[in-house]
Amino acid sequence: MGNTVSEVDSGLATVVIVVSVVGIVAAVVAAIGSGRLYEQVGKGAFSLDREEPAGPAPDSPAARAEAAEEIRQLVEAKSARRQARGEPPLDVEAEVAALTAGSEPVRDDALKDEARQLVEARNERRIRRGEEPLDVEAEVERQLRELGM
Repeated sequence: MGNTVSEVDSGLATVVIVVSVVGIVAAVVAAIGSGRLYEQVGKGAFSLDREEPAGPAPDSPAARAEAAEEIRQLVEAKSARRQARGEPPLDVEAEVAALTAGSEPVRDDALKDEARQLVEARNERRIRRGEEPLDVEAEVERQLRELGM
């Protein structure tokens, strides 16, 4: 009877070792085989991190033409909705011209004052470091241009 228990223990140990070795080999094969799959996760036609540019360069003639076409489509859709409600249609050409007409950006006086304060503070730091101070008005105008104001 004691001999049977030691044979079972010996057989069980052998089975555990064989199953563990087979499992480890299977895991290594699966990891090697699926490495390429994990590199492709999140990539594809709808991925947001594509390398090709999404459209024309900003403020280029092509970008302006694309924007004008999209505005035209939106105004035409608005006019169609008005007609569906029984209202008179919009003059699409006049609406598009009004929306695409170049206008000077509105300058917010509070924003201009804040930009001036920042430039003055930067000048104080530059003077403490022994550097040449910036022209306050020119720097304020440059910052507002960068903000599109």
